[in-house]
Amino acid sequence: MADDSSSHPLGFGTRAVHAGQQPDPATGAVMTPIYQTSTYAQEAPGKHKGHEYSRVTNPTRTALEGNLAGLENAKHGIAFSSGVAGIDGIMKGLRPGDHVVASDDLYGGTFRLFRQVFEPFGLSFSFVDMTDLEATESAMTDDTKLVWVETPTNPLMRVVDIKAIVERASARDIDVAVDNTFASPYLQQPLALGADLVLHSATKYLGGHSDLILGAVCTNSDEWAEKLRFQIKSTGANPGPMDSFLVLRGTKTLHLRMERHCYNARHLADYLTDHPKVGRVLYPGLENHPGHEIAKTQMKDFGGMISFELVDDSIEKAVDVLQSTNVFTLAESLGGVESLIEHPASMTHASIPAEERQKIGLTDSLIRISVGVEDVADLQADLDSALQGV
Repeated sequence: MADDSSSHPLGFGTRAVHAGQQPDPATGAVMTPIYQTSTYAQEAPGKHKGHEYSRVTNPTRTALEGNLAGLENAKHGIAFSSGVAGIDGIMKGLRPGDHVVASDDLYGGTFRLFRQVFEPFGLSFSFVDMTDLEATESAMTDDTKLVWVETPTNPLMRVVDIKAIVERASARDIDVAVDNTFASPYLQQPLALGADLVLHSATKYLGGHSDLILGAVCTNSDEWAEKLRFQIKSTGANPGPMDSFLVLRGTKTLHLRMERHCYNARHLADYLTDHPKVGRVLYPGLENHPGHEIAKTQMKDFGGMISFELVDDSIEKAVDVLQSTNVFTLAESLGGVESLIEHPASMTHASIPAEERQKIGLTDSLIRISVGVEDVADLQADLDSALQGV
């Protein structure tokens, strides 16, 4: 289906189902086939039908890239083998001596990649609380080439004002990349707020079923798109056709799933706030959340991720809760149709040193939940049963 924007812009749900895809020209198949091939026949040397070798391009992947670009209203969508591979590709667009300002509350794998892989190669990083705009701007230097934003942040659910960060960075000719994994393009459109790059772990909400690993970067910059495609071609960071197909399947229901994720999360956030054994609840949809008003301006809804602490602020009690749920599964990752519960300090963020975690407020007892699409009454009953034991 072509994007017939001459009459009126297509809605998100229509783009989710159709963007980047046409019936298969060979068979008329409505669903994009899984082109499980490594190479392609050529009529003559260098004369082919658009694809030469599947590390470089693949028809299933190309359809996905068009779909993701459509969801982010981007000129380019570039699919990677994982979200971390997408971050790696962006960082390789920088050069030794370049400086990056990054959120101090961010995914542990991103922190590990920055500190342990790229610092030894000559990049430097400053980690700041990006809800403090003055501190963020003060961290920028003449060598700063990129600002790396997460919002909402992982796992403290801070909300960063994308537009305000972009204004300060663009005044210094610094690019801004936003990890949009927690929000998804259904809830937040960073490029429309001025960002240069949007990163997704498509493993999460875009795929939506916990059955694939894939990453994506969307951009309106031809220069960045060329750099990123060069990285895929040169370093082999390409996703396979099966994973590309699975993400295409997932994005068709993204808008429907996100509505249910958000509905369930709003309900559970209110429930946890009122629970006598729960202390701090971190969810942008709560009116007492420091970033609530900003989230209202740059997000369509508040997402499906919640973090909370117990009144008895001990790791032992947190572990008791984690091991006592039945509907919530104790596991890493997020964004699937099933609800997950995890302990950031020992799981997703264990690569961040303890002193760094404590400094930003990531306590040892913090619990993070990815709220799925089950019946919310069952999710509440499951949490209630687990909390009764602490």
